[in-house]
Amino acid sequence: MTNNFCNRGKFFIFASMKLKSYSDIHRPMYVMEESALRRNLELISSVAREAGVEIILAFKAFALWKTFPIFREYINATTASSLNEARLAFDEFGTKAHTYSPAYTEEEFQMMLNYSSHLTFNSLSQYERFHGMHRGETAMNNKWEEGQHVSFGLRVNPEYSEVGTALYNPCAPGTRFGVTADKLPQQLPSDIEGFHCHCHCESGADVFERTLVHIEEKFSRWFPQLKWINFGGGHLMTRKDYDVEHLINILRNFKERYPWLHVILEPGSAFAWQTGPLVSQVVDIVEDKGIRTAILNVSFTCHMPDCLEMPYMPEVRGAADNGKWVYRLGGNSCLSGDFMGDWQFDHELQVGENVIFEDMIHYTTVKTNMFNGINHPSIALLHEDGELEILRDYGYEDYKSRMD
Repeated sequence: MTNNFCNRGKFFIFASMKLKSYSDIHRPMYVMEESALRRNLELISSVAREAGVEIILAFKAFALWKTFPIFREYINATTASSLNEARLAFDEFGTKAHTYSPAYTEEEFQMMLNYSSHLTFNSLSQYERFHGMHRGETAMNNKWEEGQHVSFGLRVNPEYSEVGTALYNPCAPGTRFGVTADKLPQQLPSDIEGFHCHCHCESGADVFERTLVHIEEKFSRWFPQLKWINFGGGHLMTRKDYDVEHLINILRNFKERYPWLHVILEPGSAFAWQTGPLVSQVVDIVEDKGIRTAILNVSFTCHMPDCLEMPYMPEVRGAADNGKWVYRLGGNSCLSGDFMGDWQFDHELQVGENVIFEDMIHYTTVKTNMFNGINHPSIALLHEDGELEILRDYGYEDYKSRMD
């Protein structure tokens, strides 16, 4: 074990160590496993290569920038949905972003241009308001390159999506996302070079195939006026049951029909899918009305918000289908609904024991909050040689800075 201790208050924590097993971890921690990340990146890069398309990382699902050097070995670009994400792409990934936001503001749009290679408008009114804005010479500390081209696009809505959870359905009736076909002019503005269409959420290739029928039916008449099309995220190609070959064939066939279109996919979850757990510890066991709750030092509402929003029940390592001991798992916030249940275990849980939530890297670290002043779990990268590198620890100053 390599001891690189640093003193923070009354706690001594390591910067790196050789990890023999997860039982060696005794505090809340997200652990990204490099081997699993590389497995996903290799698959995604092979899909891009075989299908002749570009696949880029969506920061909304994963933005752990200290891992970007690994990503750069496999992909060349990212997608941003805000000024901060676009700046992160430029500063830390080293490339300008494919940027889309539901609403640009005058205060931020100039900076968006400087950080973006592609920029998609959510509505025709946003396009009309901003597309002609002059690029300020002082923006971004004069890093703007004179004459640099930013490719403009429009988000379109095919009015079809198979996303079952309304909270995540971008094409639900009344959606604020995108322009429907009936609102588009026959001749697009001359500086619109692409369409962006996002209709999926952790979907399979069969869903993409059915959705593509509606996209072409609604919008193919404008394809001759375009240079690129972005099919958004939600293509969960790294899931074990995903039909990768079918996706490749769908994309190849599309490119045969429209060979001039540069095709882009921007999944988020697919990159970080099953790349590591959230490790927590039991701090107390309480019981009421026959319900036994193991209270943890992590929170569903603070650290695993999709579990409550989606909702879905995460897999817990070591839980059994027919275990004798049944527990509700409760978070450490004061929100009454900060719990999920029930899990069965083959033994009685003990205070201090690890409870490990599987697949907790995507849509977690980007969505965590400090409600109640609860600390974020530490973030670590488990290297292929077994070294556990602590990328980030959190403490009082992080909470306090949010109140500034």
